[in-house]
Amino acid sequence: MSIFINGKDLTIEEVIRVCREGEEVRLTEEAKANVNKARAYIERKLEENAVIYGLTTGFGKFSNIRISNEETAELQRNLIMSHTCAMGEPYPTHVVRAAMLLRCNALARGNSGIRLQTLNTLIDMINKGVHPLIPQKGSLGASGDLAPLSHIALALIGEGKAEYRGEITDAALAMKQAGIKPVELAAKEGLALNNGTQMMTAVGLNVLWDAMSLQKTADIACAMTGEALHAIKKAYDHKIHDLRGHQGQKDAACNLLALLEGSGNALPLQDSKVQDPYTLRCAPQIHGATRDAIRYAYDMISREINAVTDNPLVFPDEDEVISGGNFHGQPMALTFDFLKIAVSELADVSERRTERLVNPALSEGLPAFLTKYGGVCSGFMIAQYSAASMVSESKVYDHPASVDSIPSSANQEDHVSMGTTSARTAAMVLDNSQKVIAIEIAAAAQAIWLRQEMGEGGIDKLAPATRAVYDHIRTKADPVERDIIMYDYLKLFDEMIKSGELVEAAEKVVPLL
Repeated sequence: MSIFINGKDLTIEEVIRVCREGEEVRLTEEAKANVNKARAYIERKLEENAVIYGLTTGFGKFSNIRISNEETAELQRNLIMSHTCAMGEPYPTHVVRAAMLLRCNALARGNSGIRLQTLNTLIDMINKGVHPLIPQKGSLGASGDLAPLSHIALALIGEGKAEYRGEITDAALAMKQAGIKPVELAAKEGLALNNGTQMMTAVGLNVLWDAMSLQKTADIACAMTGEALHAIKKAYDHKIHDLRGHQGQKDAACNLLALLEGSGNALPLQDSKVQDPYTLRCAPQIHGATRDAIRYAYDMISREINAVTDNPLVFPDEDEVISGGNFHGQPMALTFDFLKIAVSELADVSERRTERLVNPALSEGLPAFLTKYGGVCSGFMIAQYSAASMVSESKVYDHPASVDSIPSSANQEDHVSMGTTSARTAAMVLDNSQKVIAIEIAAAAQAIWLRQEMGEGGIDKLAPATRAVYDHIRTKADPVERDIIMYDYLKLFDEMIKSGELVEAAEKVVPLL
């Protein structure tokens, strides 16, 4: 199968299929016609010797300097060469593929003035697996992602480095091995390739996709802890949540009830207590707020992946080339800051549930730190310590990058979004949150096993859904009888969360919202 793009109706799910599963990309006939139409208009304007930003002028502060037709090719090449200023470790391949696809989709709309052959070459690079090496640091998020997108264009012209078949090599060699001829840029093409928000959007979209899975995993973690701590299910009754009306809250409560349906550990009411602490009782409200934020991010990103964000924009039917600011990343910057804060909260409440599991003053009779041999064994003592560290670290990353700005280009670009920093820190928060929730699930599974050993319910009284999750866990990780190397053990749970297999195990029994 192939994903057909036209700049209008690409979906997040299709981006994931291309960037993670290697799906091929094709242009629709409509897109080809629109691209050719815009390019013909640009060629006509060049023949008329019109003054157009980036075609016949310099860039940024140099926009008042006229460029002759003879210098336009050099202008575009120099633009890309000079703008490849990103630094640091490279983005992972799936993020690079996403950025390349989003750039192609924006160009396919037919408002950028690029040649069809240039766009097709970039699509060939996606389909044949030539992935430019893009360092992660160096974007202000306006004029879009100038530096990282320039690294994509650099490989397109056969310069710089690229990854091909798992090896990092010179882009020219990678292109040759893949049977792709590098492009010699024509007028307007450099700007069309490096103005836009596609790098930040590619990073943030991948964070969103994994956050959509993590919101389900967080519900599973809470249900597992609820089994271990004999939670009161009545707090998840739909009548409570209908009165407030937030969809995310209602969805989380529904998931928790479905996961705990049939449990002999977590009951509608408990004789020993009237209500649970907030981390259990208010889980629908906490998880639900994150769900609503994720839904908002989904809508915003869905819009952005079909946006034309370079400059200037070409309108052949209106005989206009308009210099504007669609490249400004503020809509995505705010979105990714909101997203990372929301994802961070899943870990925040998860770590507190882990504390309840390991703390004998809070754990409803479980042995301290979930070990039968307290003193000689430390059990899960430092697992909670590690979770607390990552929760605290995420609070640093949670500082909204979008509230910052610094002028650039001799104050011509005097407000910038920092949206790429928002997206990158969101990825860091996501990784921390996955690991923190992994620790909770590991601790909850240990606690459930200990309940069984103590004759207080446990495994035999699990709900069918939580039992399916528990049984899957035990195919990968045994209960901890005596102290082991916890790094190796907890890594197994991190991998299970990142793969989505715990969600799959639960959904074999109940569908999760």
